[in-house]
Amino acid sequence: MSYRRQQPFVTWALLILIAVIFLLESMAGGSENVSTLVAFGAKINYLVQEGQWWRLITPIFLHIGVLHILMNGVTLYFVGNILEPMIGHVRFFVIFILSGITGNLASFAFGATNSISAGASTSLFGMFAAFLALAVIYRENHFLGEMGKTFLALIILNLLMDLTMTSVDIWGHVGGALGGFLLGVAFGLPGIKRPNIVIRIVSVAVCLAVSYWMYSKGMVVYG
Repeated sequence: MSYRRQQPFVTWALLILIAVIFLLESMAGGSENVSTLVAFGAKINYLVQEGQWWRLITPIFLHIGVLHILMNGVTLYFVGNILEPMIGHVRFFVIFILSGITGNLASFAFGATNSISAGASTSLFGMFAAFLALAVIYRENHFLGEMGKTFLALIILNLLMDLTMTSVDIWGHVGGALGGFLLGVAFGLPGIKRPNIVIRIVSVAVCLAVSYWMYSKGMVVYG
């Protein structure tokens, strides 16, 4: 594996971008200020329903409070340092962004109309689930198998904790995990022909179909 491939450049870039946006939030009125969050693109269902579709993407990079960004930042750093060198920079970036979107779509479809959502946790759950997908596909690999068990436990424990915390968007986490798992199956590991092309295509198709269904469900509420 080349030195360039080993370095988690995308992880570092994402961390820097998230930190810069958090600094801008703080300077613009505070990361916990509702008006600031709305101005920076936090997800509010009724605004998405009015056509502001970019609010399904921008919340990935916003955070509410110092504890929020610290927890997500540390998690992104550690998971990114493991996963990005393994699957490659492009695959990692695509899973991060698209699982974040599927998480926000789940929140859009099933969440409260006036609630404000922000944070990279939708994408983080996607990365947990992508690792789980790799463990299932390449179950003969001991390292992947053990890491898969760890990330499965993290997903379950975090979802159980979500049920006890009213401020946490559990639907975003569920949607992010679903998207990450399907994308993990679709991409697999670079240079390995498993899973076969049919399974990869089906995984992408399911991800797109579920995403479209969640978007349509969220829009029906408005219509």
